[in-house]
Order: sequence, then C-alpha cells, then structure tokens
Amino acid sequence: MATETENKPVVAGEEEKKVEAPAVEAAAAAAPAAADKPAEAAAAAGGGDTAADKKPEEKADAAPAAGGEGGDGATSSDAAAAPAKKEKEMKPTVHKANFEKDVVYLYQFTRTPMLPSISPFCLKVETWLRLAGLKYENIDHKLKLRSKKGQLPFVEVNGEEIADSTIIMQELATRYDKDLDAALTQEQRNIAHAMISMLENHLVWVVLSWRSKNTEQMLKGYKINLQHALGSRLPNALLNFFFKFQFSRKGAKKVKAQGLGVHKPEEIEEFGRKDLKVLSELLADKPFFFGDEPTTLDCVAFSVLAQIHFILDEVKYGLKEFMQENCPNLVGHVSRIKERCFPDWEDICTKLDLNAHIPKPEPETKENKEGADTEKTAEQDKNESEKELEKDNSNEKSEKKEEPEKVVEENKEKEEAAAK
Repeated sequence: MATETENKPVVAGEEEKKVEAPAVEAAAAAAPAAADKPAEAAAAAGGGDTAADKKPEEKADAAPAAGGEGGDGATSSDAAAAPAKKEKEMKPTVHKANFEKDVVYLYQFTRTPMLPSISPFCLKVETWLRLAGLKYENIDHKLKLRSKKGQLPFVEVNGEEIADSTIIMQELATRYDKDLDAALTQEQRNIAHAMISMLENHLVWVVLSWRSKNTEQMLKGYKINLQHALGSRLPNALLNFFFKFQFSRKGAKKVKAQGLGVHKPEEIEEFGRKDLKVLSELLADKPFFFGDEPTTLDCVAFSVLAQIHFILDEVKYGLKEFMQENCPNLVGHVSRIKERCFPDWEDICTKLDLNAHIPKPEPETKENKEGADTEKTAEQDKNESEKELEKDNSNEKSEKKEEPEKVVEENKEKEEAAAK
C-alpha cells in the first residue's frame, strides 16, 4: 500500500522536491509488503499521479484566478484561461469515462488456460464480487495500467478508483451492504484475520519464491502465453527470455526484502507445508471454514490455494503434491468455491475470455437462417412459376395465331380444288 509520504498533501508554498526521491524509495520499499503490487508482473509497476503530485500544480493554477479584479496584476488572459483550467480539472480521473452506474470495472491480469488469474489478489477480488452478487466487468488493458498506488488489481465505480484488494472488498461491502462476514462471532473474525494474514503475508511469498526460482516451470505450469497476456507481436521466445530474466531478478529481490528469501528452497517449502496443515486443521470436515456458507477467509484461501492446485501435472511442485496427499479437504474446498463462483471456468480457461460471465449477443440463429432460406426458395419458386406461366401464355397465343392461318390455308385449298 502507498506510504504516508506518498499520500500526504502538499501545502501551498511547499517545494515539490519534498515528494521526489525519498517518496519513490519509500514506495519501492513498501511495495513487497503491500502484496497487491503485482508479484507476477515482469515490469515495474507504473501507476498514475498521486494526490501529492497533483496538488502543487492545481494550487499554482488557481493562484492567478483567485486575485480577481483587485488582485495583484491578474490580467484578462489569466481570467480567460481560468475556465479552461477549471474544465481540465473536472475531467474524469478514471480510465472508463463512459461508465454505467454501480457497475464495478475490474482491472486485473489476463486469463491463463489453467486458472482465471495467476495473481491471488486479482482472483480474490473477482471471487468476492461473484459471491457478493455485484455486477462487474473486466477491462482488457493488456497489463498496461496500474492504480494510482501502482497496484493490480484496482476497480472503478461510478467514476471513482479504489485500489488494494482488501480495501476494494471493504469499501464495496460497506457501500452495497455485502458483508460476507456478517454472521461471524468476534472470535471467528479474529481467527479469520489471523488466517488471512498468514495466507497473504506468508504463504503467498512461499509461492512467489518458487516462481522466481523456476520461471520456466511457472510459464509451462500455467500455460502462460506472453504474446496474449501482453498484447505483443514480438515472438514468444523473445518475450519468454526477457520475462525470465526480469521476473527472476525482481521476484527474488522482493522475496529477499520480505525476509523469506534468505532461506534455502527446501526450508521455504517446509514453511508452506506448515501453513497448509494449519488451514487443513481449521477447515476439518466443514464445507467452508466457518460452516455452510463461504466468508472472506474462504475467498482469500481459494485465491491462494488455486495458485498451488491448478498447475499442470507435468510440472512437479512440492506444495501441490503435499496438499493432494496430506490436505485433501483443502482440495475439496478449492473445488467447491470453483463450482459455486465460476460455473464458466471452462469458457474462461479455453477462450481466455475476461467477461465470460456477461451474456453475449446471440448470433443469427439457425432457425432464422432456415427461414430466410425457405423464404428465398419460395420466392425462387414463385419466379419460376411466373416464368412458366408466361411461357404457357406465349405458347397459347402463338397457337391461337396459328389456328386462323391454318383455316385460311384449308379454305384456299378447297377453293383451288373446286376450280379444277
């Protein structure tokens, strides 16, 4: 999440250099701890302008107009420029300008053939949106956009941006009265908080550690096509080469900064096994962690466990094998959430459709085509009948014309015979 330095407004007269290098360094240091910053992305997160970046410009723009007629040297050109600047400030600050009211526009990673998203945080938000029953639409941005905090996922609702998966769910739950944890006791809420912290601040990093050390297996395990994911025309071989170099280097750096990266791979995997065992014991034989209905913890657990479970069988991954052999109830939990929230899973993974949940306009039906063909055939038959009728009429006319000529000839022959 963004640091305090980034979000602190700049007061009038404060120099811009106060928010330059130190803030950037602080943001870079805070990024791994935020976890929502895309651990799977090869490139550094771009992000939009923060509030601190915009404040000095806006105040400087407003200063000449504030003088009025009796101000310090405010010219007519300044006064004329003021409405234009005001109009510029009022422009939408969201990417989806022509938004529909109360529709959640979700910006996340592209699909893969193995699971809807290789980011547990993106998958978490989409799962929550489906469980909450909110209308949403994925925006296909080919990984080119980030939130103002430099993160994926983020959403836009009614012209407002909300970033960070946890904040997104909290804000939307409050706004639309969709609290999945409403029936939980305080003790259950405390347990959920502890488990979510373990999943997002520990187990996710165990998975990221494996990915950063095994980038080729990662690409193969999730069947990632970088040309499709990035919307690039460069050859996959070239994209894969750069991805392996960038992702491996940056991923390892983040894992080390988090603290997990100083350990050996087998030690890190053992940490992950202990996390899985704790989750398995908490779930026991219940369908969901706190009973018959899924809660926020179920969303988070599914989004992380899916990253482990939905890897191609050909790719050997220790945590997947451990979960299948020692935590079968977690495998069952993943299947239940998948069936409940993603009935279109096959369409998502085969067509890589970001919006498989949105009904598509039906193509021209077979019946209509048959009707059109029937109508066309009937018209052809009618034309052929008319042609035949015209032909018969012409034949009849010619026959009628031939009859008087025949009678005249016969009379002429009779007259010639009588004369003889």
